[in-house]
Formats: sequence, C-alpha cells, structure tokens
Amino acid sequence: MSAVSGVDVTRPPPPAAAGPRTVILAGPRSFCAGVERAIETVERALERFGTPVYVRRQIVHNRHVVAGLEARGAVFVRELDEIPDGATVVLSAHGVAPAVRDAAASRDLRVVDATCPLVAKVHHEVRRFHARGYQVVLIGHDGHDETEGTLGEADGIMLVSHIDDIAGLQPDNPDHMAYVTQTTLSPDDVADVVEVLSERFPGVVGPPAADVCYATQNRQDAVRAIAESCDLVLVVGSSNSSNAARLVEVAARAGCRAQLLEDETELQLEWLHDASTVGVTAAASTPPALVERVVAALAALGPVRIEERSVRSEHVNFPLPPEVR
Repeated sequence: MSAVSGVDVTRPPPPAAAGPRTVILAGPRSFCAGVERAIETVERALERFGTPVYVRRQIVHNRHVVAGLEARGAVFVRELDEIPDGATVVLSAHGVAPAVRDAAASRDLRVVDATCPLVAKVHHEVRRFHARGYQVVLIGHDGHDETEGTLGEADGIMLVSHIDDIAGLQPDNPDHMAYVTQTTLSPDDVADVVEVLSERFPGVVGPPAADVCYATQNRQDAVRAIAESCDLVLVVGSSNSSNAARLVEVAARAGCRAQLLEDETELQLEWLHDASTVGVTAAASTPPALVERVVAALAALGPVRIEERSVRSEHVNFPLPPEVR
C-alpha cells in the first residue's frame, strides 16, 4: 500500500483518494493536562539535575514524545534495575505500584513522580476500599502500565478486562466488593461492565466519582459529535495508547470508518477512497504538531476546507511535582 508522507505523494493518488475534501477537527484533541505535566516534569528534571535523567517506562504513550525527550538527555528504561544507584528517575504518568517506590528508596534513587493526579486518585480509592475490608475489582486492560501500577496497591485485586471475565471471578466475600477503573477506558464500556458486575454481585460499590478522566471523556464526546458527518475518522496516536484505541472504537460505534495512525507517514491512500469528509482527532498523549502534519498530508491530495468542531473547552492545570517546581 502507498502512504502519504508530509506533503509528498509517492505515486499519483487514485481518483477516489484525491480531490477537494472537508477536514473536520474534533475538539478537544491532543495533549491533556496530565500529559503536559508529565512532559514538563521530565524537561524540568533535566534542567535541574542535568543529564542523564532516567524515566521508568514511556513517560506517556507516544513515541514522538519519547524521542524528543531522549534527544534532550532522558534515558528510558523498563525497570529500575537498569538505573545506577543514586541517579534521578522520573516515574511515568501511568503510575506505579508501591513496590516500585520501595525499590527506588532502597537504591537511594532521587524520585520525581509524574503520575497523573487522576491516576493517583484511583490508587487512593483502592487503598481506601481495601482498608475498609472490600475486595477490589479493577476494570482495565491487562498489561497496560496504568493497570499494572493499580494492581500493586493491594492484595487480592481482581482484574476484569472484558465482560466475560466476570463469570470467572471468585471473591473471598461476594457481599463486600468494590470496583475502580482504568482512567482511559470508554465510559460506555465501563457502564456495560459495571451493569453485569452488579447483576452478579448486587452489593458491589464504586467510587464516589467516575474514574474515567475528563480528557478521555471529552475526546470521546468530540469524536462522537463529528462521526455522523464524516466518511472517515483519523485518530492520530500510538498503537500502545489506550485512549487512542478507544477513540477508534467510539467512531466505529457511531457508524463511521476509523483508522489509527502514528503520524502522516502512516496515512494510506486506500483509506481515503470516497472520503470527501474526513474527521481528525488525536489521543491525549499525541503532540498537536502531528495533527497539523496529517492535515498537511491531506491537503497535498487536493484542496481542503478545515472546520473546527469543539464540544467543550478545557481549562485544567495540574501543579508540577515538588521536586521540579
């Protein structure tokens, strides 16, 4: 398959892929407050402590962000045992289990915690439920960095990734259960899981406020708002980004074709056949510049009329960790 890279086309596009089109930009899109905080935390750590600054896991799930920070001197590692004693380590926005913090303390590492405050809220809820004797169910994706961190907060947490998982749950006390959720899920998916969970365990309780973060909700609402007007929705984001994957699913559920792409180099001409109106959005971990590059690639195929549709404005700001303020 052929791809569009920047404004260059490797071969003449098929007639159905070329020509004028409307591009609808969903708003909000791209960076959220938690992602901006995490990236700035690494930048400030580099300025304050010098290179290298180590980062456990990807600071956010976007390879362009990671590459940019690597160019400035950040070193990304999988686990703490890859870091020399006494070095500076930034914990990613996805949060970590207490065991990771204990390991860092035992190694005399200088820790800068970039955990998103909304993820930290979920960790707090787990500790609160556990202290009150509840067995906790975590609704989340197996293997995701955020899920791994949350699972480490208490013994006996049961992970539910799909509705089918509920049938296999064997809690110690079925009448004393509580649930929390990964912050980057689809609210619709969460509602479906909670409904089935409540049918099997009528006494299950949840957090006082929804765990799905405001940015996830807003970006999904924005995609839902444009999907019915589009022939195709392009979601700019990395393949390991949970909230990017959910945006693709939301568009598809609304009846619109949707494709995930890391950047403009992955734009496939075949996707654009008979797509006279293309929606464009981006995951909360995606730099805004990548959206601009995708739009420029579309413009290379013919005149574009750009329309911005925003469902709401975001004015959230999280303070930086005290170590780098």
